[in-house]
Amino acid sequence: MSRRIRTAITYLIITILVAAASIAVALAVTPAQSVSAAGQTVQVGVAGPSTQLSGPGELDLFGQKLPTTVQFAGPIRPRIQLTHITLSKQLEEFASTSSGTNPTTSIADALVQGFRRYFYWQVAMVGLVAIVLAGAIAGWMRRGRGRSLALIVSIAVITEAINLGAIMTTAYSAPAKLSHVHSLQALVGDAPDLHAPVTRAPSPASGSIVVIGDSTAAGLGNPLVSHPTATDRACHRSIDSYAIALARSSSTPVTNLACSGATTADGLLGPQKAGSLTVPAQLSRPAVAAATTVIVSIGANDVQWSTQLRICAVSVSCRNNADQAAFQQDLSQFSTNYLQLLSRLQALPKHPQVVINLYYDPFGDDVRCLSHLGVTTDKQQATLSKRTALNHVLQSGAQAASFQTASPDFSGHGLCSETPFVQGVKSAAPFHPTPAGELAIALADQHALQRPEAPSVTQAPTSSTG
Repeated sequence: MSRRIRTAITYLIITILVAAASIAVALAVTPAQSVSAAGQTVQVGVAGPSTQLSGPGELDLFGQKLPTTVQFAGPIRPRIQLTHITLSKQLEEFASTSSGTNPTTSIADALVQGFRRYFYWQVAMVGLVAIVLAGAIAGWMRRGRGRSLALIVSIAVITEAINLGAIMTTAYSAPAKLSHVHSLQALVGDAPDLHAPVTRAPSPASGSIVVIGDSTAAGLGNPLVSHPTATDRACHRSIDSYAIALARSSSTPVTNLACSGATTADGLLGPQKAGSLTVPAQLSRPAVAAATTVIVSIGANDVQWSTQLRICAVSVSCRNNADQAAFQQDLSQFSTNYLQLLSRLQALPKHPQVVINLYYDPFGDDVRCLSHLGVTTDKQQATLSKRTALNHVLQSGAQAASFQTASPDFSGHGLCSETPFVQGVKSAAPFHPTPAGELAIALADQHALQRPEAPSVTQAPTSSTG
């Protein structure tokens, strides 16, 4: 092989390596572009390169990476991260007849604009990295100024050609795909009906608090409310629920609409089957439309938390891949339903203060009393990691929607403590709060409500249930 051929091969290898490194670095460091439209703020960038020539993009929703229903061409596809939502503004734009603004166009145009802006930056970043790397190589090779400059220019040009060739399909086809996106919910195939009328009801002058949610909010396992209705019985609403505890320490009426077994889709957003009854969607109730404060406890049933606890107790290990995959799938589905819930809460006519309750630790530091059931410290940590993941979604969503969160503190009162805040494994509702636990949740909610600009809830008792 002649020296000229060896030199040409060497330059070719160097150019390919520089191009690959430049493109990889540019994709890693090029910042996602922030765009806003119709009350939503998102970061638009790209997901990691794929070995497939087409496929879905990626939507980062409250820390959950979800594939989009929209399919994109090319190995590099859009990544969209939701950072802030004020979807009530979106609803107002839909209802507006005088502004002439089309929110569908606004969202689509913003995504297209952000995606194109990202690629402009990416192309510039590739060129900059290529020049730096080529300059370092030219200096190492100690060629003359003219030959070094020619080497740098040729490597930079070839690198940009390879980069543009690699991203051309995505860069030019993705905007057309994104131009048909009318909401972020549509990207994951679950767009709410934004044209649906919002239920309105008169609000008491003093304001009102409404609790919505699952068995934690209903008070499952504790005594029923006084004079329970058929719905109270079906939903297992307790006289010791944290809603009643709030009512007893407040001059503000508190209505508890929570129902045991509720999920985001079947209970809050839609009707729920509870025993022989069909309970109307909690968000559709007039009390919610009239509320000045809404407290939410939801998510555990969406990810089958109780089932996770039972399976973990009888399994050899709680960290198997199949179990983790099932949980992750449930959590991802919850994040899409949660986005719809947040948008519905923001669209309420009185724009109430909203508090999202995080879930408590039922175990604490001691699980020795559960050793006969096969519960070990390792199983405890594996189970709590799932609670942490759920709480992260709840926290991130609340932050994006500018809602508050409450984190009940059960420290020192785990299941094996002398004064547990959760019901025992042989009780009717294992791991659910005792009356003391419900009170601890009420205290956490009071703390959230007493933050700056929050209504006070610390006076004389009144209550209502429904």
